[in-house]
Amino acid sequence: MLSKSIILASASPRRHEILSLAGIDHRVITSDADEGSVPFTVGKPGEYTIATASLKNDAVYEVVKDADEHKNSLVVSADTIVYMDGAPSPLGKPKDRADAVRMLSQLSGNSHSVVTGVVIRDVMTGKKSEFSVSTRVYFRKLSSDEILRYVDSGDSMDKAGAYGIQGGACSFVSRIDGDYFNVVGLPICALVQELTKY
Repeated sequence: MLSKSIILASASPRRHEILSLAGIDHRVITSDADEGSVPFTVGKPGEYTIATASLKNDAVYEVVKDADEHKNSLVVSADTIVYMDGAPSPLGKPKDRADAVRMLSQLSGNSHSVVTGVVIRDVMTGKKSEFSVSTRVYFRKLSSDEILRYVDSGDSMDKAGAYGIQGGACSFVSRIDGDYFNVVGLPICALVQELTKY
């Protein structure tokens, strides 16, 4: 499908799975970029995710740009956040059990946005493109027992907003407006459309 090879600048197993599901061959090269260095501006989650994805992309690009084996490659990076309108910061990955319970209690009975910023860079030319995709997610009202049972399953601890729509939290979501795969971690339809420009 693509004349260039893809380097996924992400350690996320979910992004790897989505690319594989779409039939896109790729290799994973991760960076140690300091994502905490990107400031968040209230009401601008798209800009924040693009800035964070760009940080990851820059770090991997610096590693591969001089290697002949990567000259015909595109570096793809992404950052996904869970954001409640007007909040001072996004809901990141929970620090501990109590933090996960707090996040899910906030999401219960409410809607929120899952926003992913994506950055693509051509290793040969340095050409760069970026975009963000937002999906609205609606949670039904959850009982305390449901929240505790889910948190104790361990599924929430490595996920933004303390839940994974593709796992045990699938029954929490009453509906979504937008791209399901964006909620999982990679807006694959928009990504493929952008990749074809290369």
